[in-house]
Amino acid sequence: MKIDGSIALITGAASGIGQAVSRELAKRGAEKIVMVDRSDSAYEFADALNTQYKREVAIVKIGDTTNDTFRTKVFDEVVAEYGVITICIPAAGITRDSLAVQMNKDTGKAEPYSITTFREVTEVNLIAPIYWAIETVVRIAEDRAKRGMKRWEPEELVQGAIIFIGSVSSQGNKGQISYAVAKAGLEGAAATLMKEAIFYGVRCGIIHPGFTDTPMVRNLGEDYINKYVLPFTQLRRLIRPDEIADAICFMILNSAVSGQLWADAGWHPPA
Repeated sequence: MKIDGSIALITGAASGIGQAVSRELAKRGAEKIVMVDRSDSAYEFADALNTQYKREVAIVKIGDTTNDTFRTKVFDEVVAEYGVITICIPAAGITRDSLAVQMNKDTGKAEPYSITTFREVTEVNLIAPIYWAIETVVRIAEDRAKRGMKRWEPEELVQGAIIFIGSVSSQGNKGQISYAVAKAGLEGAAATLMKEAIFYGVRCGIIHPGFTDTPMVRNLGEDYINKYVLPFTQLRRLIRPDEIADAICFMILNSAVSGQLWADAGWHPPA
């Protein structure tokens, strides 16, 4: 699998890990990077990349990653203008942290975690990434069919790579019932899709970052980070987004690497 000359798609590309991996893919020679995000700040970042590399390497698509129509439209437009997407990293994510059960001191009643919020988190962090990945395989499969190609053979180059963004929270983390479920679910998706997608020459894996210096983690607050993160991290610091981006590129490039990669900086949750 090569990054140089490839067409890559990143969701959540305007910030955090998505932004870092977009930058790294451009550095490594990707022909086009389709930056999918709901924030207009993606345009500013894309302009910076295009200026740095003196070509239109970054293309912005603004929309809701959970919207099926938007997803199909993005693939239709990119395939028609630039060709088949061969690298997909669905990195968009949200957190809505709260205990699964909390006591209301005023009423004396136990209140469960909102099922509406649970569905929102799993829609963004679990279902949407899976379907961006599936759509990538769909387009590669159709392209092969047009060229009269059926089952992928080892003599061919690897046709595509999909890397899901998991989390150390998939092991279980207090206050993250919805987020942990979503990230654990991606493990099963990656393992299953790999078994199916390799028929078309597409590899699929998942990286589990530890607490990374992103806006989402910073929103937890310095007190939380200093009390619950750094003391249980062997490196005693947050992971840099570029470190995760480098690990993702390693997973793309090395076809012998399959399954899961843990990039947790030695973090282990307290009991």
